[in-house]
Amino acid sequence: MNIFYDFERRLHGAVEALQRKGLLAADANGAFTVEPPRDASHGDVSTNAAMALAKQAGMKPIDLARALAAEFEGADGVEKVEIAGPGFINFTLAPSYWPQVLRAALAPEYGRVAPHGAKVNVEYVSANPTGPMHVGHCRGAVFGDALCNLLAFAGHDVTREYYINDAGAQVDVLARSAMLRYREALGEDIGEIPAGLYPGDYLKPVGAALAKKYGRDLLKMPEQQWLPLVRDVAIKAMLKTIKADLKALNIEHDVFFSERKLTSGAKDKVGETLLQLEKDGLVYEGRLEPPKGKTPEDWEDREQLLFRATDFGDDVDRPLVKSDGSYTYFAGDMAYHHDKLRRGFLDMINVFGADHGGYVKRMQAAVKALSGGRATLDVKIVQLVKLMRGGEPVKMSKRSGSFVTLREVVDEAGVGPVRFMMLYRKNDAPLEFDFAKVKEQSRDNPVFYVQYAHARCRSVLRAAAEAGVNTGAEALAGAALDKLTDEAEIALIKRMAQFPRLIEQAAAAHEPHRVAFYLYDLASDFHALWNRGKELPQLRFILDGDKATTLARLALVAATAAVVSAGLSILGVEPAEEMR
Repeated sequence: MNIFYDFERRLHGAVEALQRKGLLAADANGAFTVEPPRDASHGDVSTNAAMALAKQAGMKPIDLARALAAEFEGADGVEKVEIAGPGFINFTLAPSYWPQVLRAALAPEYGRVAPHGAKVNVEYVSANPTGPMHVGHCRGAVFGDALCNLLAFAGHDVTREYYINDAGAQVDVLARSAMLRYREALGEDIGEIPAGLYPGDYLKPVGAALAKKYGRDLLKMPEQQWLPLVRDVAIKAMLKTIKADLKALNIEHDVFFSERKLTSGAKDKVGETLLQLEKDGLVYEGRLEPPKGKTPEDWEDREQLLFRATDFGDDVDRPLVKSDGSYTYFAGDMAYHHDKLRRGFLDMINVFGADHGGYVKRMQAAVKALSGGRATLDVKIVQLVKLMRGGEPVKMSKRSGSFVTLREVVDEAGVGPVRFMMLYRKNDAPLEFDFAKVKEQSRDNPVFYVQYAHARCRSVLRAAAEAGVNTGAEALAGAALDKLTDEAEIALIKRMAQFPRLIEQAAAAHEPHRVAFYLYDLASDFHALWNRGKELPQLRFILDGDKATTLARLALVAATAAVVSAGLSILGVEPAEEMR
C-alpha cells in the first residue's frame, strides 16, 4: 500500500466530483504531486493539486483548494484538511487509517514493485584486469550492485555488466610484468621491479603458472611471440582474482564483455559503428582547435575523422581514428554502447570512478547519436574512499604494491559493514571509511544501529514464541491493530508508510544511498519505541493478561523487521538475527 498513491487516486476522484457538479471544467484533470509535507507538523500528506489545475479550471488556486478540501469532509481515514500558502492542501490522517498501512507492511512483498518489463543495463566495476581490486573499486562495486538490487526491487529487468578493458596498452604492461615474475619463478634474480611495470606480489603466482605451463620455452621467443601468450594467461588469472574479490562482496555479474571482441573475430564492430555514423552524417574530416590548458590524450593537430559530438551536448567533437590508423579509445566505447543498443537496451547506467568525470558528456552524446535519441545513459560518478583507522590514514598494502586491496578491507571489516558504509553517503561525495568506527556498537555507527534494530525485533518475536504466543503470519495479520495508539507506535507506522514511495523515488533517481538513510531513520524510530517501553511498562511489547495488545505490538515488531530486512537486502547486507 502506498498512501501517496491512495491520496492521488482520491484527489482525482474529488476533481471528477467537482466536474460533475459543474464547478470545474471537464478537461481540468492534469498532473500534480502528492507527497509528505516538508514540515511534519503540517500533516501526513500534502498536494499542489489546486495550484496545478487552477489555470485549466479558470479559478484562483486558493478557491480551488477550498473546493477540493470540501470533498474530503468526513472522508474515511481523514482527520483534518488544511489549506496552506497559495493553495497547498495538507491532510492529517485519522488513527483509523494507520492499521491498514501496518497490515500492508506485514505482507512479504511490501514496497516491491511488480515486474513491468523495463530493461536496464547497469555497467559497473569494469576495473582493468591488471591486478587485485582496491578500495576505490570496492565503493563502485557496492554502489553498482545495490543500484541493481534497487532497480530489480522496483520492477526493472536488470542486466549486470562488466566491461573488460583487455585490449589496451595496460594489458601489455601486465604481460611484461608477468614475464618478469616468470623469469623469477625460473630462478632468476630480477632485482628491483623497473618503473612502469606492476610491482605487486600478486603476479608471483602468475609467473609460477607460466613456468609450469611453458618451462623455459618463453625465454627462447621474441617479445612479439611471447607477449600474447603471457598476456592471455595473465588476464585470465587477474579476472579470476577479480571475480573472487567481487564474490567476497556477494557481487556477481550477468555479463563480462571483452573489449577485444569489438575488433577480433569475423566482425570489426568498431568499424561497423563508424560506418553507421558515416551513413547518418555524424562524422566528418576536420581539425580540432588546440585545447586550452591541459592537452587531452586524444588530441592531435591534424585532419582526422571526427564525431559530431557537439551536436549532442558534448563540449568538443571527438576523434575516432589515430594517426597510425588504429581506433581511439572513444571509438571503442561507442562501438560497445552500440552493441548494448543492439541487445535491446534503451535504458543504460554506467558507474564511473572519480577520474572519469570527463567522459560523461561524450558517452551520453554517443548514446544519443547512435540511438537516434531513443536511448538514455545515466552516468553515476563514484568519488574516492579514504581509509582510516581511528582517524589516521591506513598504510598501503604490500600485496598490491601501491594500494589497499578490496579483499583486505572485507576480511577485516566484514561484508555487511563494508557494503552498508559504502552506501551511507551519496555516491558523488568523498567518503571516509574508518575501521574503528564500523566496529563501534553505538548510534554513531549506522550499520550497527540498523542491525541492532533488526536483532531486537527478532529477539522480541523469539521471546513471544517461547512464551506461547502465536507469532505466525496469519495470527499477526488478524491482530487488532487499532490497539496501537501511542505516539511512538504511530510514528513507527508512519515511517514504514514511506517505504514504497522511498523505493520508487530512489530507483528513479538511481540513488541507493536513500535506502541506507531511510533504514537509519526507521531504526531510530524503533529504538525510540523500545526505550519508551523500558520507561513505561504499559508500553512493553509483551503484556501479561492482554493478548490483543500483545499481538498488535508483535505485528508492529514483525513489520519493522520485515521492512528493515527488505531494505538491507537491497543494500546487499544480511540482517542480523542477534547481536554478539
